[in-house]
Amino acid sequence: MVIKTKRERGAALIESAVTIPIILLVSVSIFDFGRAYQAWQVLTNAAREGARVSIIAGKTDDQVRDAVTQYVTGGGLAVDAEHPLSVNLERSIEVGSNNASRITVNYGFKFIVLGPVMRMVNRSSDQGNALSMGAVAVMRNEN
Repeated sequence: MVIKTKRERGAALIESAVTIPIILLVSVSIFDFGRAYQAWQVLTNAAREGARVSIIAGKTDDQVRDAVTQYVTGGGLAVDAEHPLSVNLERSIEVGSNNASRITVNYGFKFIVLGPVMRMVNRSSDQGNALSMGAVAVMRNEN
């Protein structure tokens, strides 16, 4: 049988007050990093889709950019001033003895929870700004 003294009465409350916010932060961080990984996967697939469109003869640069933008928005990512999307297209690069197209996609990703938490900890931190995520795809041109 354990007998608690008056000094130990509030220990459980203080321990809970310290550990619960830490557990919540870790849990929400896992979700935030999961969102970041999902966004990176969408960007990778959008770059591949843009590369597929770019190797087809007769497709314009605007059609390639539209295909990438449609894939990104279809993947659930917002494209606006807060989350900018840039698509860089190089149509004739040398890959070995072949001609290829390279698509580079960059996206401004913002963490929902971790950014504001970092700004609360350090006001001068730039961790709350958009993180530039990128993906590159290269495919051989059709002749």
